Amino acid sequence: MPTRVKIGIDLGGTKIEAVGIGARGKELVRRRVPTPPAYELTLGAIAQLVEEVETVANSKGTVGVGIPGTIVPETELVKNANSVWLNGQPLGRDLEARLGRPVRIANDANCFALSEAVDGAAAGASVVFGVIIGTGVGGGIVVDGKCIAGANLVAGEWGHNPLPWAAADEYPGPSCYCGRMGCIEMWVSGPGFERDHALRSNATMSAPDIVRAASNGDPIAAMSLSLYCDRLARSLASLVNVLDPDVIVLGGGMSNVPELPTRLMEVVPRYVLAAGATSTDLTTRIVRATHGDSSGVRGAARLW
Repeated sequence: MPTRVKIGIDLGGTKIEAVGIGARGKELVRRRVPTPPAYELTLGAIAQLVEEVETVANSKGTVGVGIPGTIVPETELVKNANSVWLNGQPLGRDLEARLGRPVRIANDANCFALSEAVDGAAAGASVVFGVIIGTGVGGGIVVDGKCIAGANLVAGEWGHNPLPWAAADEYPGPSCYCGRMGCIEMWVSGPGFERDHALRSNATMSAPDIVRAASNGDPIAAMSLSLYCDRLARSLASLVNVLDPDVIVLGGGMSNVPELPTRLMEVVPRYVLAAGATSTDLTTRIVRATHGDSSGVRGAARLW
């Protein structure tokens, strides 16, 4: 087979997606299958996808995999995966045996951040924080083109810090599955946004419906959206105060809220130490992901 292709695998809880990327980042092929809820079947599905990508691309490829968890370096076992059948398994070793080549594995949020740092919304930036705000809240840090995992493998897990500068009616906050209360994820995830609006309006609505209602002049929905943006701004400002990234890239379902980057660029500076309470001067750019839902799988390919 001729020129090598970079193969990325996004191993999600409901689907496994594969992409083949050629020269200059050109996407050559993409495939997607449902995720089988069993470890051996998952290994088989990934191997089949790799074979299909290589057949279409007519190229033997490197393989990178993004997973909803991490690999513990000392044991090479998966931990913290919401696809629970992966936990405690030597996924990297088993995939290398199946595929007959080295495989690189990273957290899916890190893959998202890497994709946007290489050839997405943060291309060329030195320090990038990739933010995923969807069903959950995650993040990844890329510095000079390299993912930062951290000593405890939790770099970028901003969703499980407490909501910064909580008001009296925000403390202690809702219970989180991690065992604590008031985590950022419980406020700025899609379900968190919906829960907060339901308490205010006594109406159960999806996040997109709340946003549409706000744009149509519903005052309660508008208040819910305004509070959401303020809470997200506070949370991101605390990241800027610690990491001070060049770019924050927004991904996940909630990133599709119209004008969200604009509103955040207006509010975040109020909470950033360097900008000052009355300043609107924020050097950090807050942008929406260029590759959208494709960033994770593209970033997995970029692990090589």
